[in-house]
Order: sequence, then C-alpha cells, then structure tokens
Amino acid sequence: MQQEIVKIIRKYLIPSENYIYGFADLTGLLDKKFNGFNYGISIGRRLDNSILNNISEGPTKEYYDHYRIVNEELALLSDRISSDLNLNNIETITISPTVSTEQLDTIYAETLRTDLSHKMVATRSGLGWIGKTDLLITKKFGPRLRLTSILLKDRLVPESKPIDRSLCGICNICVDICPAKTANGKMWSITMERNEFFDAHKCRNQCAEFGRSVLSMNARVCGICVASCPVGSAQGT
Repeated sequence: MQQEIVKIIRKYLIPSENYIYGFADLTGLLDKKFNGFNYGISIGRRLDNSILNNISEGPTKEYYDHYRIVNEELALLSDRISSDLNLNNIETITISPTVSTEQLDTIYAETLRTDLSHKMVATRSGLGWIGKTDLLITKKFGPRLRLTSILLKDRLVPESKPIDRSLCGICNICVDICPAKTANGKMWSITMERNEFFDAHKCRNQCAEFGRSVLSMNARVCGICVASCPVGSAQGT
C-alpha cells in the first residue's frame, strides 16, 4: 500500500526538485475531530530564492504574491493527490496550507493555533526542525518553503526519523533581525510550548503593520526571518 501511495505522490510533484515530502505517525497527537486519521503526509514546496533575496527590511509585493500563489498551488496539489488516493480506496483529509486573514482575526485570534500544525506533521516526518522564530527549517530548502498536509487512516511507515529538537545551535541571526523581537533565542524541542521561545502575537502584529504600511492592504506578511536564515539560502532559483 505504501508503495502505491509513494507512486501517487511522486506523480504530482513536478518538477521534483521543487518538493520534499515525508510520512508521519501522528498517533495521540491530533485533535479528536481527526479521530482515526493517525497518519500524515507532509509536502513542502520551495519558494523562489530570487524573490526571497530581495527581502531586507520588510516584505515586497512580489513576495506577497508569490506566497499566496504557492499556497494556492499546494492546496490544489493536495486535493489532486487526495482524490487519486480516494480512487484507490484510501480515505484522506486534506488540510489547507494556510488560513485567511479573517480567520486569523476571528477563529484563531486568541491562540493563533489552527486545528492541525503543518510544522508538527513535517517534524514528525523528519523533514526538518523548528527554528528560533518558529519556522520549519529543512536541510534542503531551509525555511524557504510552504507546507501542506494530508491525513490518512491507512498506516504509513515514516521513511525518516522524527526530529525532536532544534539543530540551529548558537545561530541567532533570525532572532536578532526580527523587527518585532518575537524570539528569545531558546532552542525548540518537542517538550517546549511555543510561547516559551516565540511570541506569535508579536509576529502577527508586525506582519499586519507591514501589510498596512508597506503593501497598503489588509494582509499578514513579513518574510525577514525566512530570507535571513543561512540554511538553504545558497540554493538556486
């Protein structure tokens, strides 16, 4: 069964060099609304380095448009993979790559936590770790990617060992460059709560300010820490 799942996934990840994926055992980690769907597929799609490299003191309109388009592409991609899996009698739940600004300001405003964390699925898949400003850091793309997730009932065997702690070491580039001072420099591990090392509300407020002052729109976007991370920054466009 897993070989068939791999075959279906790879069929849609074109060009393959723009993507990474992995499998996660999420037993005991999910909200009860996902009862029975204990396995996950994490898919990452890299962002364009030529766009990221133009970010210095705030987001660009080009980055905002690229970010939005990649999210839309990932949503369509996960729907297509899920449909193909369903045709092979594999039940799935697709999780949207992102939530809307309206949802951030209403449903998720208090905790800034959604029903399922794409980063959690990715770390359980062994794709990367959580950096000091709460980004998923992957060895191949660094934080320069967007994620989507698909949940399954069918058992998946992870092909990589889950990552339980940060590999950022003493690097504090993202901590120092963040205009909102969202992070305190502590390194993530699976035993830590997010607010022990990162203030998501400070990040959201800064992103909203950039949306207003730089892009003149009601948007939540920054990209400074993504662009500043040395991991993955040497990758070509």
